[in-house]
Amino acid sequence: MKMVSKISLGLATAAVLFLAGCTGEAQPAKTETAAPTITEESLGLRKTDLYTEQETVADQTNYGKGSAGSGYKIKRAFQDAPPMIPHDVEGMLPITISNNACTGCHMPAVATSMGATAIPASHFMDFRPKHNFDGKDFTKSVDNMKNEISVKKISKLAGARFNCSQCHAPQSAGNLAVENTFEAQFTSKDGASKSSWSGSKLTEGLDTLAD
Repeated sequence: MKMVSKISLGLATAAVLFLAGCTGEAQPAKTETAAPTITEESLGLRKTDLYTEQETVADQTNYGKGSAGSGYKIKRAFQDAPPMIPHDVEGMLPITISNNACTGCHMPAVATSMGATAIPASHFMDFRPKHNFDGKDFTKSVDNMKNEISVKKISKLAGARFNCSQCHAPQSAGNLAVENTFEAQFTSKDGASKSSWSGSKLTEGLDTLAD
């Protein structure tokens, strides 16, 4: 009997709460602020959607037409950044294994007389390991404690440095409407015009064999 009374009391309480909820004032529904819509036109520099290629016209960009040897230089973007090419490169690119027009003016032996910046010493050093491979067996030429690298000075431009346009590019001017707030913090007083990666710094911090 007591169990039935408890059940009845529970049902009665639930009914009262239900009726109170139905007769009470309705609570306003919570609303969430919708995220702003990002259009395809706003994603890049093209200012058109991804389905109108024929209507897409890029802003014009102009490469410098200054002559080589004019003495004009572009400040480096950051410490030890590869210098930009400040002159016209028409007819000089692409660089191939049999034709590198850059060396005609920038090799150290002729750079001064040509009014050009000389290729630095770092480009005349071999940082690559020389291992032995006869087509079947592979053996290391130096031990692992020396990072498998043997730094050597060489008389010709290193193969890894031969393709100048891998790191150096001509500068262009255009209205791309992209804000750039980057400010370079140079570690040397002449860092905007000169590399600090020379002399003993070439192997600084390297546990390596140097010849």
